[in-house]
Amino acid sequence: MNAAVMAYGLTIGGREGAKRALSEFWRRISESAAWSPLQPYFLDHLPQIGSLESSPAFLFFDIMTRLLSPYQLNPFDYNPLRDLLEKTVNFDRLRKESAVKLFLCATNVRTGKVRIFENHELTASAVLASGCLPFLFKAVEIDGEAYWDGGYMGNPAIFPIIYGCQSTDVLIIHINPIVREEIPQTAATISNRLNEISFNSSLMREMRAIAFVSRLIEDKKIVSDDMKKVLIHAIEADAFFKDLGVASKLNADWKFLTHLRDVGRTAAEDWLTSHFDDLGSRSTIDIRQKYL
Repeated sequence: MNAAVMAYGLTIGGREGAKRALSEFWRRISESAAWSPLQPYFLDHLPQIGSLESSPAFLFFDIMTRLLSPYQLNPFDYNPLRDLLEKTVNFDRLRKESAVKLFLCATNVRTGKVRIFENHELTASAVLASGCLPFLFKAVEIDGEAYWDGGYMGNPAIFPIIYGCQSTDVLIIHINPIVREEIPQTAATISNRLNEISFNSSLMREMRAIAFVSRLIEDKKIVSDDMKKVLIHAIEADAFFKDLGVASKLNADWKFLTHLRDVGRTAAEDWLTSHFDDLGSRSTIDIRQKYL
């Protein structure tokens, strides 16, 4: 969703347009979430809200999503995100005029294969499919196939960026910690850690393939114009995200969202200050140490 909204903002108004579109989109999400029964429990707008895992509202919500599927809880498939996306993005214009290439990844529920939606295929349904969490939303149907979140098969899918773009640099933005020192002991934290591992596993598989091909190129065992050495970079704020409780993923309070935005901006600015000159010349992380 962020990718589609940012691309549309860039298309209609450049960098300022992208900032404005993202701000409007998340403001609408925050306003929509104000009606959630969970929202009153996010008191004081604190970023560290792990204690909310024991709140009655969160526990009730957690139990309900484990006992009943979205097909039972939401038989009419009401998804407010669809309305918010369509209010923010003119998908017809995005398909025809997008300022950047987009590759949105979804998981085919029936086959288990990855599906990449490119610019000419972008619709609200494609965007929703790429972020469809199966315990919260019905699978999104497109052309007779059902799709769940793309993170199960590509988080993100890097191969279309390698083969479909000229740049040799791939910049990964981490929003899930790869390493957690504490062993989860509650049902909620165990489920959360399983999700993190599942979503990170697809990234690690692609990193393993990239590391393998890069070594062959370095050793001159592959000499082909079809193969290029990929430079990998990463922006992360693991120290911050590790302190967030599971319930924070449901917090759409505007002050909390802008706090996340500011943390992200600081991490990005720090990375740019340290590594901007490395772009196009070398990777700024050790793939084997980080991902393998």
